[in-house]
Amino acid sequence: MKILVYGAGVLGCNLARNLLRAGKDVTLLARGNWAAEIKQNGLRIKDKFSLRTSVSRIPVVTELAPDAMYDVIFVVLRYTQLDSVLDTLRANRTKNIVFVGNNVQARALAAALPGKNILFAFALSAGHREADRVVSIDLKKITIGQLPDATSNKQLIGRIFHGTKYKVVYEPNMEDYLLCHAAFVMPAAFACYKTDGDLKKLRGDTAYLNRVLDANIEGYRAIRDAGHTILPKEDADFEGEKYRKTCLRFFKLMCATSLGKLCASDHAMNAIDEMSALNRDLKKFFDANGAAYPVWQALEAEAGRYLQ
Repeated sequence: MKILVYGAGVLGCNLARNLLRAGKDVTLLARGNWAAEIKQNGLRIKDKFSLRTSVSRIPVVTELAPDAMYDVIFVVLRYTQLDSVLDTLRANRTKNIVFVGNNVQARALAAALPGKNILFAFALSAGHREADRVVSIDLKKITIGQLPDATSNKQLIGRIFHGTKYKVVYEPNMEDYLLCHAAFVMPAAFACYKTDGDLKKLRGDTAYLNRVLDANIEGYRAIRDAGHTILPKEDADFEGEKYRKTCLRFFKLMCATSLGKLCASDHAMNAIDEMSALNRDLKKFFDANGAAYPVWQALEAEAGRYLQ
């Protein structure tokens, strides 16, 4: 299977390496000094819990030509960069396009690419990129599917990830999954900005972490009341005590360990434009559906100069 990974940040590099290790015919689209680095020295990834740095020799291109044909293109770019590649994707012959990452405009994005088979995915991978390598935690789990009213892609997904070490979760309603994911991560991003990227400053601050959780619940409530499904399904009882206890333990763990830096603040601090755009578009969604979200707005105000 011939695959292009369009974007060479942390998520794209981990995805490309994992597919390559499974024997897939993978090409990575990168640009600038990073493209030159990979061409010369290979794709170098240091996993957080490993002493070794893996080196993968992978073909690199710097652009997507209209006549380049792939079985699937994974677009692994920031939310704010997606509009800039739509013309290129429309002009290319490849039918199967998978957008990986944060997205609260999935339906509009699919509509912008008529004639293409559009999928969406979210991979559990985080970290940062250095001059010559990626440093990350890669849990090798990916949730992937299409819009709820689109044709099932379960068989295609099975072929793409056959032989990989990924735990693949097929989700036939990625529109609502991504809405819910954004409503979960944005309050955590507010915490990152409040602390200038050092979540350990919140260690022991249970009152603030409960407000982060309250903002998440406000977001989930707005999504549910607008007629959407809360996903993943285990979050459906988000107003219950079990959900609160589970999430509070998670937030406390992130603030007490280096996981907070790798899994949250690294991305939040390096992708302020993306977080600002997600926040803006989520608030538009809340307002359009008459939702109240006072805790969310208060945390946003406390995030200060970071959000636009």
